[in-house]
Order: sequence, then structure tokens, then C-alpha cells
Amino acid sequence: MAHVYFTRHGQTVWNVANKICGATDVELTQLGREQARGLGEAILAQGLQIDEILYSPLMRAKDTALEVSRITGIPAREEVRLMEQNFGKYEATARNGAEFQEMKKSFVNHFGGGETMLHLAQRIYNLLDDIREASQDKTFLLVAHNGIARVVHSYFHDMTNEEYAAFGIRNCEIREYFF
Repeated sequence: MAHVYFTRHGQTVWNVANKICGATDVELTQLGREQARGLGEAILAQGLQIDEILYSPLMRAKDTALEVSRITGIPAREEVRLMEQNFGKYEATARNGAEFQEMKKSFVNHFGGGETMLHLAQRIYNLLDDIREASQDKTFLLVAHNGIARVVHSYFHDMTNEEYAAFGIRNCEIREYFF
């Protein structure tokens, strides 16, 4: 059965500061680099058969993916559609801010200059459709962001608006999804 793996980048300096990263290019912490190494080692230890890594162009995901690639020998390439959602005026604000938490349930809002959830879903769903077509021959690891994790999960599983807004994964947690 065709499948895809997904992981979130390692810890960033803004994760530590409880800030929304969004489309802002934020670097990994030392722990984030260690998490990326640990992910690569876990992929090897579990014997996961991955043909290619696709990663977001933002440095936190790129650095995570390239470290995994270095450890595992799996080729990696940038996929611009995996870039995190632009959260507009909420970028660099508190991740747990009440207004932002409520706005994540509003799928057609531009977040004061950002990208709507519907536009984000369109580009991620299109990417997953493309991968599904290609996955007859290949298994991919997608290295991206928490906002992308929500959309990927919603592609494979029905979710309420509240479940969607609350969904998240840990840094360098790996998930497997079946088409």
C-alpha cells in the first residue's frame, strides 16, 4: 500500500520563546539539531524504507532534512509547497494567544496579510495528490512544519474545525500515512 511519512522540523529558537514562526525563517536550536540527528538515527534503526526526502525551503526544515539525509543517505530536495503558512500579523506573537487560537478555526481569514487555511490546504492537497501519483514507485518523507502537519493529517483523516485547530505534532516526531 502506498504511503508517505511526515515529520516536523527540530526545535527552533522561537519554539523555545513560545512564538509563532509561520513563514518567518527561524533557525534551529542546539536541541533542534540533536533532534534532527536522532530522527536520522531512528529512521536507520527502524529500517524505514524511504526513497526521497522533500523539505520546506525554510531553514529550520531544510537543516533538519539535510541532517537526516546526511545520516541516512536518503536523497533530499526542496519542495516549495511545504513552506509553512504565513500567519500574517500573528507571526512572532504568542503561540497560545487566545485570539490566534480562535482565528485558526477560521479557514478563509488572511490573518492580517497572511495565507488563508483554504489556500494552504489547496497547495498541500495538490502536493499530496502529486505524491500519491508518484508513490506507486517511491516512498517520501516530508519535512515541514506544524501548520503543514495539520493539513497533511486532515488529508487522510476527517477532523472538526476544533480538532484541526488543536492538532499538532512534536519536533521531529514522525508519522506514517497511507493513501
